[in-house]
Amino acid sequence: MAEASMRLDRFLWFVRLAKTRGVAQDIACDGRMRIDGRRVERSAAPVRVGNILTFAQGSRVRVLRVEALPTRRGPAPEAQGCYQELVANVSQPPGID
Repeated sequence: MAEASMRLDRFLWFVRLAKTRGVAQDIACDGRMRIDGRRVERSAAPVRVGNILTFAQGSRVRVLRVEALPTRRGPAPEAQGCYQELVANVSQPPGID
């Protein structure tokens, strides 16, 4: 049996890391998202339970482990239960752009 997976853009939107699916597609396609250390440049990249997602969001870098694949875009507490933040509040040092 094949391991369950979900498109990266759907995952980002369902777990409320992006406000719209279009924004989720932009995040996935800009080349700065990594899944398990591999650079991703397409929104259809598969996400599976246990994957590590690394990406910039605002002025910080987020590192998340996928804990579950959501079945819908539910309320925030339900969405946050689908991933675990591995590195909290990492930001760039002042003066680095």
